[in-house]
Amino acid sequence: MRQRPLHTNTRGNLPSELSGLVGRGGELGELARLLESSRLVTVTGVGGVGKSRLVLAAARRVAERAAEPPDGAPEGLRDGPQERYCDGVWLAELASVRDPELLELTLAEALGLTDHTTRPPRTVLAEHLAGRRLLLVLDGFEQLVEETATLVRELLLRSPGLRVLAAGRRPLALDGEQTFPLAPPDPEEALALLCARAAAADPGFAVTEAGRPVLAELCARLDGLPLALELAAGRLRALSPAQLLARLEDRFALLTGGTRGALPRHRALRTAIGWSHELCTAPERLLWARLSVFAGQFDLDAAEYVCSGPDLPVESVLDLVGELLAQSLLCRVETGAGVRYRMLETVRLYGAGWLESLGDAARLRRRHRDWYTGLATWCELDWFSPRQHEVAALMEAELANLRLALECCLEDPEEVHLGQYLAGTLWFYWAGCGRLTEGRHWLDRALENLPQAGYEGSRLKALWVLGYVAALQGDTVASMSALYECRDGAARTENPVATAYAVHRLGCLALVSDDMARAGELLGSALERYREAGELNSNVLMCQVELAMALAFQGDLAGALSLCREVRDICEERGERWTKAYALYVLAYAALDAGGTGEARRLLAECVAINHVFRDLVGLVLAVELLALVTVTEGEPAEAAVLQGAAEPMWDGVGLRLFGSGYFNAPRLMCQERAGELLGAERYAACAGHGRALALDELVERALRGPEPKPVPPLPRPRTAAGRAAAGYPGSRKPAGSPEGEPAG
Repeated sequence: MRQRPLHTNTRGNLPSELSGLVGRGGELGELARLLESSRLVTVTGVGGVGKSRLVLAAARRVAERAAEPPDGAPEGLRDGPQERYCDGVWLAELASVRDPELLELTLAEALGLTDHTTRPPRTVLAEHLAGRRLLLVLDGFEQLVEETATLVRELLLRSPGLRVLAAGRRPLALDGEQTFPLAPPDPEEALALLCARAAAADPGFAVTEAGRPVLAELCARLDGLPLALELAAGRLRALSPAQLLARLEDRFALLTGGTRGALPRHRALRTAIGWSHELCTAPERLLWARLSVFAGQFDLDAAEYVCSGPDLPVESVLDLVGELLAQSLLCRVETGAGVRYRMLETVRLYGAGWLESLGDAARLRRRHRDWYTGLATWCELDWFSPRQHEVAALMEAELANLRLALECCLEDPEEVHLGQYLAGTLWFYWAGCGRLTEGRHWLDRALENLPQAGYEGSRLKALWVLGYVAALQGDTVASMSALYECRDGAARTENPVATAYAVHRLGCLALVSDDMARAGELLGSALERYREAGELNSNVLMCQVELAMALAFQGDLAGALSLCREVRDICEERGERWTKAYALYVLAYAALDAGGTGEARRLLAECVAINHVFRDLVGLVLAVELLALVTVTEGEPAEAAVLQGAAEPMWDGVGLRLFGSGYFNAPRLMCQERAGELLGAERYAACAGHGRALALDELVERALRGPEPKPVPPLPRPRTAAGRAAAGYPGSRKPAGSPEGEPAG
């Protein structure tokens, strides 16, 4: 197992706590005890009993203890939280995941993994967790309990340092699992919870001696279920405790429902939600039902489009959303994409049942699909603008809804063309935001079907995007197959734009395959086709950058610089940053060749920052490798070795290391050779090992900060033709390295 230093800061993704946990001290203590003795603990209970809040509170306690300074015990004798959870506490919310094939992707996303390869996501997860010590929190797996159990079992078997804390309505039924059935809080805690939430909703709320027995009776009637109490607390803004209790009594039998003999608290939960439903006005009930078509979060614009109609005017939606918020039926969430809303899953399922009973579910799902298809179309256009970063944040926030829209398109054979269009339109998200594996999943599914007459353009777009994604994953066979099919189909249907994209991506394949002459020919041809078709966007500029790389690797540095300076200027004029980062990479290469290590570092720092923002692992690892060469040239071999080591795990996520290309591989080989000579094999290995242990955020921070200045003279820069070829600078005419892959002498 790979050892981690005890002083490593705890990492994780736990959300901040907006409202404190009321009571539950005994339950928290018991969970802590179970986690000491078991690697899998599952909190079970009825919906609304507070499972999610409890496991999050327990996870936060673990994270806080893991972040405490070590207690000074000898390292070999200590196995406290600082060591047991030295790789952090991570939350995966699974309630909105319906497709079993997306389960592993969701866990990988929760762990912050970006993998561009064709490896199964389960393999990526297992390899990532194999040498780590962390706590994984799983919430809301009921709809995929068998698939979740299988995955958790495999991960626990292959990852001895992994512990899992799960929350669901039923256990996973695995060997070694400790089940913790969660009951409603005791009467005193239930009353304290109701009063705390009522005071939060209405600062004027106060518990009087006369009102206390009524509130206690209300808690008893709702069996102390936290969800029921929180819904009731929202109504105390408008009703007195006595009025609230009277209304509940009037409707108790009517709203009980369920089968004879069902557990009382099952009936109580239905009573609580159904009672809130009864207290809503007719428009509020209708909006509640229609909002249930959303997965995860949504914004006001989406709600207004999807849910409005003759019986629910668009101008009324905002006020109705406000009413549902006031009644705790909606939650307001601040995100990088702005203010958004979400429903508790239990509340959403109740609304979905009403929508089905109204016979309107299919129409609402189509409206939902249409909205997100239109949103993707606008975001594709906005990607080539100063709003590029906002587009990336919006797509990240809307991932659950985009998945739902794609599913809706692909489940109807008559509308598969819409799925092909949507999967292809999202190319900027798949390729530009580190979502290659997700994109490959949807593109493959969309293209399983035969072409539909009249919709050839949608299929051609999906084909070239699949070729692009597969090429970035290192899957040359799949990429070429898709691109040749796209090129032939475009010629048959006389589609010049699709032809340009197919030729462009074939040129990209030639570039990473070290066939520079063919790459230059194809990329140049694609640029001409783009100009003839009037096409200008990030793809077109990327084609120009890739042509610059081909020219540079063939020794035409002047031509490469001219192309990349033009791209940089256009990007700055249009506010485009993603493609600009790749242009900066080539400009930094040229600056290093000319002896400008300071300029090269400045350019690469901006490149690293941009790629990190967009989660573009391909661009990021290329920049880090080149930055390592800059660093050793500046006379900092130890720091260069750290950067080299940090790049290695990133390549595991990208796929084939440096695409198998001698040209792209040259900076790494040159840095490894020079730093190794200066440090010696043992110290180089130690520095590289330190780099491999860095988290991605730590690496980026270190790369942007640069090494501490030291009075060490810089190493001489190779200037002869042979030296340049060995170093792999853009002026070289052949790949660096011997046939066996060793650094050239």
